[in-house]
Amino acid sequence: MIHFDNVTKRYPGGHEGLSNASFHIEPGEMVFLTGHSGAGKSTLLKLIGLLERSTRGQVRVANRNLTRLKRRQIPYHRREVGMIFQDHRLLNDRTVFDNVAMPLVVAGLGHQEIRRRVRAALDKVGLLPEERDYPITLSGGEQQRVGIARAVVSKPPVILADEPTGNLDPDLSKEIMTLFEWFSDVGVTMLIATHDLDLISRMNRRILLLDKSRLIKDSAQQVAG
Repeated sequence: MIHFDNVTKRYPGGHEGLSNASFHIEPGEMVFLTGHSGAGKSTLLKLIGLLERSTRGQVRVANRNLTRLKRRQIPYHRREVGMIFQDHRLLNDRTVFDNVAMPLVVAGLGHQEIRRRVRAALDKVGLLPEERDYPITLSGGEQQRVGIARAVVSKPPVILADEPTGNLDPDLSKEIMTLFEWFSDVGVTMLIATHDLDLISRMNRRILLLDKSRLIKDSAQQVAG
């Protein structure tokens, strides 16, 4: 589903956000991406979502070579990759329903289909009663769940989460991870970037470890030399 082959991302000025990374994630696999601040986690996620392009190497998602993808094809690719951010990135002047509906509106779905999908996504994250509320009235954990509903409403085969529990207490973090496990169980490929080593140890899932822009360990394989 996600395949990195000797991928490097070099920014203007020469800084390498990612250096010669290679790994493969299977469909439906749930994987944690960890490492110190600045290790390259966000860069790696941005390459998958095509918010950035690699400098060298190949990135493939669902058999699509992102290195060769034309600009006009990028929006179609992004519809198949749900992204969840630590800071939620919700629009406070729109209701919870409208925030979650946004990807479907952009995709041109009809009103009835949008309503059905949004309500199903909000029900899954336990926020259907709040569909007409505004994000500013919700707790941090509830806002994060709105972000999750928005990421999954278009039923993407891949979900990327960048520090999704960074601002949440342990109980809320556990709830979010239970949701992620459910998505994985129904075939969604999950890649979750986090600093929370305690959380990772409890989940017993594959771990990719970055250090200074290099992938130094993949728990499914041997430690890199």
